[in-house]
Amino acid sequence: MDVTLFDMILKRRSFHLFMNVGKETITEAELSETEEKYRTFTPLYPGIRTEIRIVPEKETNCRCGAEYCILLYSEKKDGYLQNIGYLGEQLDLYLVSRGIGTLWFGIGKTEERSRDGMDYVIMIAVRRIGDETKFRRDADKCRRKPVGEIWSGEAISGVTELVRLAPSACNSQPWFVNNSGTLTVYRNRRPGKIGIMPADKVPFYNRIDLGIFLCFLDLCLARRGIDRERTLLSDDGTGEGLIPNAVYTLK
Repeated sequence: MDVTLFDMILKRRSFHLFMNVGKETITEAELSETEEKYRTFTPLYPGIRTEIRIVPEKETNCRCGAEYCILLYSEKKDGYLQNIGYLGEQLDLYLVSRGIGTLWFGIGKTEERSRDGMDYVIMIAVRRIGDETKFRRDADKCRRKPVGEIWSGEAISGVTELVRLAPSACNSQPWFVNNSGTLTVYRNRRPGKIGIMPADKVPFYNRIDLGIFLCFLDLCLARRGIDRERTLLSDDGTGEGLIPNAVYTLK
């Protein structure tokens, strides 16, 4: 994984509306570079094929003022949602490094529901941000759960306080980490709907969220120079409470 993406963690924010961000546009060259860059990202599950397609916003149901929407496609295999979250967050942070604002648009729809044996999963809406001050400048103002609600056991400086900034559907923050010598990362499933997400859709989006969180966790551990061995665990979206998704043995 490209550890330089770590530098974008404190800068990125979700642009729920792309208003008053400037009139600069994303060039055709930048679109091509984005497609090429995506192919270099590190997957969570190397055996799962994925692909992106970049289309004008008007070709989707997104109406947040974005210029383009990046459609993410994947084979449907065990772990494919976490894998899309992991890859998509690398894409998210890369775009921020290029001065492009982003929004994970979970309710996005497109007419092209499948491509080359892969299914559409989710989209990221994007637009060039002409004013750098529109990006996040104060992480303390970010609406996130306190550390005590997402982490138990000894905190890791430079990791624990930063992974909580990971974006999630309806800001649900469905992760929990237990540090007991090894780090066990759980999907914390509470009953009922969350925000505008119907209850039956919560496991779908929250497994994508777990992939986003694991991307943040790996970037933070790598920046600290902490070697680790990661074991991924199957999560089919069923069950409630703390559902383990990954175990990290720190070296």
